Amino acid sequence: MVTTKENICDLLDRMCEIVPDYPQAGVSFKDLTPVFADPVGLRRIVDELVERFAGQFDIVAGLEARGFVLAAAAAYAAGTGMLTIRKAGKLPREVYRDDYTLEYGSASLEIHKDEIVPGTRVLILDDVLATGGTVGSAARLIERAGGVVAGVGVVLELGDLGGRANLGGRHIESLQLV
Repeated sequence: MVTTKENICDLLDRMCEIVPDYPQAGVSFKDLTPVFADPVGLRRIVDELVERFAGQFDIVAGLEARGFVLAAAAAYAAGTGMLTIRKAGKLPREVYRDDYTLEYGSASLEIHKDEIVPGTRVLILDDVLATGGTVGSAARLIERAGGVVAGVGVVLELGDLGGRANLGGRHIESLQLV
């Protein structure tokens, strides 16, 4: 169990597992699942993210898959609903689709066409900001559906990959720059 007075960066450094050569050789993956499994650790990261955007959003969007963990907990904590932004082919109703590139190839995200009331302020949450491809795709989907991107919250930001610069001046809050 962690102490609530611990600095969030110290908590993340202590609780994250570093996995060498994952998902490919030469990459060191910082695994957040131990933080998600710890009740105090999960509460700390969710509270930190929600606090940084307090009063600025109406609903929270989570990016598949680890973003779902954060968004569900944040929506509950903030008393809002949650949107799921999914990989292609996972949603059952009519969708908007966006294709994008990421550090290891390309992918597509989708959102239901009818889930955002026009003008709704949407907070996007995900575990990691790398090149900005996934978050940028989510932002385009939200705007295409009539929503307004209130901000982007991530636990880890990989600064050397330039994701922040690729997101066009959006309000981005990261708990730790690595």
